[in-house]
Amino acid sequence: MVSFALQLCGCGLLGVGIWLSVSQGSFATFSPSMPSLSAANMVIAIGAIVMVTGFLGCLGAIKENKCLLLSFFIVLLIILLAELILLILFFVYSDKVSENAKQDLKDGLALYNSENNIGLRNAWNIIQAEWKCCGVIAYTDWHEALKEQVVPDRCCQEHYQYCGRNSTNMFWNRGCFEKVEEWLDDNKHLLGTIAMVILVVQLLGMAFSMTLFHHIHRTGKKYDA
Repeated sequence: MVSFALQLCGCGLLGVGIWLSVSQGSFATFSPSMPSLSAANMVIAIGAIVMVTGFLGCLGAIKENKCLLLSFFIVLLIILLAELILLILFFVYSDKVSENAKQDLKDGLALYNSENNIGLRNAWNIIQAEWKCCGVIAYTDWHEALKEQVVPDRCCQEHYQYCGRNSTNMFWNRGCFEKVEEWLDDNKHLLGTIAMVILVVQLLGMAFSMTLFHHIHRTGKKYDA
C-alpha cells in the first residue's frame, strides 16, 4: 500500500533527522540569513510531512473514511504543485538564485570564528575537508571575510594545526560552490531518477486514494479489502 510505504519512509526520515539533531547538534547551517535551515531540521520537517501524509492515507483506507482519503489526496496534490512551482522558479531564476546563494554564503564566512556559530564553523570544516575546496569561490573569500590573510586549517592541502595562518602553504584552489555545482552535474541522472520515483509514488498515492474514495462513494458501504 502506497500510504503505508509513505508512512514508513516518513518515520525513517524523522528518525534520521532526530539522530542528526542529537548526534550532530552543533552542525548547523551555512546560511546566516536562514539559521534554522540545517540538515537535521530539513530532514525532520520532510519526515514529519511524509509521515503525517502517509498516516492520513493509511487511516483513511483502514477506516474507509472518504474525508481522510480526500485529505490525503489534497495534501499530495499540494505537495506536488509546490514541487513543480519551486522547480519552475528555480530554472527561471537560476542565475539569480546562484548569485544570491554565493553572496549569502560569503556573508556567512564572517561568522566563522564567532562563539555563537559553532555549527557554521563545523559545517565549513567538514565540507572543505571532504570536498577538498576552500571558500565559496576561492580561498581569498576567507581573506575578505576574516579581514586578515588567513584561512581555516581545513583549507590546507597538507593539514596541521594553524596551517591556515602560514601564507606559504598550499591551499585548495577551488571554491566549494563550484565543487557542489560539479557534483550536481555529475549526479544529475541519479537525482533525476530519484525525482521520478518520488513523482511516481505521489501519483500512485493520489490514484489509490481517489480509486478507493469513488468505490466507497459508489457502493455506499465499507470497502472490503
